[in-house]
Amino acid sequence: MRGECWWITGASSGIGEAFAAQCAARGARLILSGRNVEALNRIAQACGADNCLVLPFETTDYAAIPAIVAAASAWAGQIDCLINNAGISQRSLAIETDFSVYEKIVAVDLLAPIALTQALLPQMIAQGRGRIIAISSVAGVAGVPMRSAYCAAKHGMFGYFDSLRCENAHLGLEVHVIAPGSIKTNVSRNALTGAGSKRGESDPAIENGQDAHEAVAVMLNGVLAGEREMILATGFEAHIAALRRSDPDALFDTTAKSVQRGYAQEMAASGRG
Repeated sequence: MRGECWWITGASSGIGEAFAAQCAARGARLILSGRNVEALNRIAQACGADNCLVLPFETTDYAAIPAIVAAASAWAGQIDCLINNAGISQRSLAIETDFSVYEKIVAVDLLAPIALTQALLPQMIAQGRGRIIAISSVAGVAGVPMRSAYCAAKHGMFGYFDSLRCENAHLGLEVHVIAPGSIKTNVSRNALTGAGSKRGESDPAIENGQDAHEAVAVMLNGVLAGEREMILATGFEAHIAALRRSDPDALFDTTAKSVQRGYAQEMAASGRG
């Protein structure tokens, strides 16, 4: 990675911040994108400001993306890797979720990484090499309760990036889709409720989740070893992902019973602190 340029979206916290620290430690130059400029500047300083470009933008401003890609390319010369990490989650039953929540989550979690990738793709193909990493989720492998919009978007990432891989592998493009389970970040605090407001509280699964830096180290090692798909989960979350592919009926029954036993009420209680 030494001397390569890696572009990270959602770089201001959590998984994105961990990617920034570890990519910098491995010698990469960084483009750091997100909306929190203060946090991005702090991370750039920690990673070595001379080797970082802070490039904040709104991921769903699709019309602005070509100019953003041009600015990134002008600074970097060549972009070797794009990490599509920016995203937002959800904690609400489908029947209680306003359609605007679906529009927002699909826009941020699926259409935004597609738009950025599409804008950067011609450059990567022209240079004869490039790497794209898409951060999906175990919720992109299996549909789980309280996350119907999030699951829809994260499932969509697998479809788009799998297609991108098979179309462009012979042209030097490497595509990696990573599906983490619970990682200790602010993902649950920032998740949307059914009405579209920020949840504001974490939940036990996230608080007991994997350390972000440890998880990202595993992700990076897998990517550099050529793993095209990684499911990075433990315990019941790993079981969910495995069941979806080996015995989907058993998974459907298991998750349905969890809702019947009061999973939604437990989540609501944890959201109230």
